[in-house]
Amino acid sequence: MPSATNVTRDRFGASRSASVGTGPMPPTFASKEEEREFLKFRLAQAFRIFGKLGYDEGVAGHITVRDTVRPDCFWVNPFGKHFSLIQPSDLILVNHHAQVQVSESGPNTLLNKAAFMIHSAVHAARADVNCAAHSHSIYGRAFSTLGKELDIITQDACAFYNDHSVYDQYGGLVADEEEGAHIAAALGSRKAAILQNHGLLVATDCIEATVHFFISLEKCCQVQLLADAAAAGTGRKTIKISPEDAAKAHAVVGSMYGGWFSGQTQFQILEAEEGVTFDFTLGKPVATK
Repeated sequence: MPSATNVTRDRFGASRSASVGTGPMPPTFASKEEEREFLKFRLAQAFRIFGKLGYDEGVAGHITVRDTVRPDCFWVNPFGKHFSLIQPSDLILVNHHAQVQVSESGPNTLLNKAAFMIHSAVHAARADVNCAAHSHSIYGRAFSTLGKELDIITQDACAFYNDHSVYDQYGGLVADEEEGAHIAAALGSRKAAILQNHGLLVATDCIEATVHFFISLEKCCQVQLLADAAAAGTGRKTIKISPEDAAKAHAVVGSMYGGWFSGQTQFQILEAEEGVTFDFTLGKPVATK
């Protein structure tokens, strides 16, 4: 496994300037085992959020999180189970040699080869990436056929200013280490990549930020497709945000803390609907209704 690069980021950027008062902070844990339980709970929630948003396409798509007890391994969804049905007990643990840790995994230990090739390469290359997500969402997939980066035309798009890339080739199904390495190289030090003719990839330091930035990137693709069509139909051009203003906005909306904080809302909705949350006192999920 190649040595990882630890991309240095100011986790907060200017995000704390967006509120009056002191914002919440990510949870802390008494042990790595307790943190593992929370991450598995959170990852399963992330899949169900993706399912609710229609990011599924048959058996395609995957989200991974680096294990805290065994950092040389990561948790991933079992191949063939719908996002909306995934629970913590379904997740499988795999190392960077594609070896499923059967004794610690769910009952279905079938591993998606593409999931392993992409996510193993990203986790190996980026020590700062704890969670990565890829799916064949509709607008991201449509935008990917253009083989270009987003135009920075909205405040939300500023989250990706100088912080996303394009993998500008399609090498077929990701079935070998070389293709995974090419995708990781295209991602570089950024938090997102548009995989040409394929879809979106987002990689951050936590599950909540990955979920938020994936949803935001998908919506930014949708907005640009609509804006470009409207501009073409009216003989106009979209107005781009200046680099200076985009950089200022990125420091707020594009920071890892900003992603974590914004991502909380998706999990709040899910927990209100499902009636299950993680009790940090007990160190396990509990029913709230």
